Amino acid sequence: MLHLYWGDGKGKTTAAMGLALRALGHGRRVVILQFLKDGSSGEIEMLRRCGAVVYACPNAKFTWLMTDAERAEARRTNTRTLQTILQGSFDLLVLDEAGSAWELDMVDKALLQKAVLARPAAQECVLTAHAAPRWMLEAADYVTEMKCCRHPYQKGIAARKGIEY
Repeated sequence: MLHLYWGDGKGKTTAAMGLALRALGHGRRVVILQFLKDGSSGEIEMLRRCGAVVYACPNAKFTWLMTDAERAEARRTNTRTLQTILQGSFDLLVLDEAGSAWELDMVDKALLQKAVLARPAAQECVLTAHAAPRWMLEAADYVTEMKCCRHPYQKGIAARKGIEY
């Protein structure tokens, strides 16, 4: 099955990581790739302790703050990491920020589509995206749109460590 959590609301990564934790609790092999994140959020360490294999983008920062060279290196890293992952064996693959990686050309697009669309039938896959490309929306078995109705950031309140990041 293919899961897609997308939209401008909070909770996409949280939902994906919750599913990963559930899978780990049932003895499943879980691999997570965070395309545009550095792997430092609080849930990642706990998922690793529970047996998840987690990859992140080591030079992650907002893409509009990246130089062309940094963008190119992040793209190469994401593509190499996804190639490595696809050579392994796992039950659940979480591709966090897959929609943004697609939209911003931060991964080889053909490889990303192959990872999602040509995966073994028994392999579960979760994608997160702010703006989901049409092919993700059409391919997904579960589609959940997270819509922001209100957010503390709109009032100038910063994210709280341990809660939002």
